Amino acid sequence: MDARTFLGMEPVGDELHWRMKVEARLTTPGEFLFGGCGLGAAVVALEAAAGRPTVWATGQYLSYARTGSELQWEVTLAAVGKHVTQARAVGNVDGREILTVNAALGTDELEIGGVWETPPDVPGPDECPVRQLPETFQNRIMTSIETRTARGRAFADLDGTPGPADSALWVRIPGHLTPSAATLAIMADHVAGAVSQPTGHHAIGRSLDNTLRMVQLHPTEWVLCEMRIHALVGGFGQGTAFLWSEDGELLATASQSVGVRLWPGHVPRPL
Repeated sequence: MDARTFLGMEPVGDELHWRMKVEARLTTPGEFLFGGCGLGAAVVALEAAAGRPTVWATGQYLSYARTGSELQWEVTLAAVGKHVTQARAVGNVDGREILTVNAALGTDELEIGGVWETPPDVPGPDECPVRQLPETFQNRIMTSIETRTARGRAFADLDGTPGPADSALWVRIPGHLTPSAATLAIMADHVAGAVSQPTGHHAIGRSLDNTLRMVQLHPTEWVLCEMRIHALVGGFGQGTAFLWSEDGELLATASQSVGVRLWPGHVPRPL
């Protein structure tokens, strides 16, 4: 199963126009499209239209695509160069703009290079516990993909006590063995939920933007999503992620800004 199949993306007449049904398995507990699925869908359309791989893609979330709605995509190839295509994809529901994704796609050759980041020292996926999710996550995106906690606290351990800003999850999409830029976009959106780790509170993170910067594609069943929350001030948080293969190859980096709210009924514990 590839990302196009997982997301239900279908071309409409040509590769500049696409549609997808917002199924429950692609949504958040709030019953709207998971931000990473939106960015991933745009990447599917952009790569098909450009005929080139993603270098970077960034999405700005303007509104919500509710469960059961149809999201329609229109791709514009704004500038096509020798090595890079600059493009954008706009997603609409019933004429209402939901998100806009800008991207650069292409390849080039250079004799020098390297990766200067190193993966975190965490147990492998087979040694990590399955991430236990609240009942409200059932039949949503979090149960469409498999996650295991490599570093950080479980939901049940979030008691209001502040903790480290770093956390990590092993992530895989069952039946999808080779990652793509689109699947990495879905996995990187876990940054929004990682804000619960340093605060110790059950928080909801709703993406304002989401940026994926590709390094390389490398065969791996599991992807390690290493996350760090930088700040949460005035109800808005920022964080980054590094995405690693099982054998320690850096696949991509990502960053997000999120609007943060506490879960309904959750009362913060005084510090």
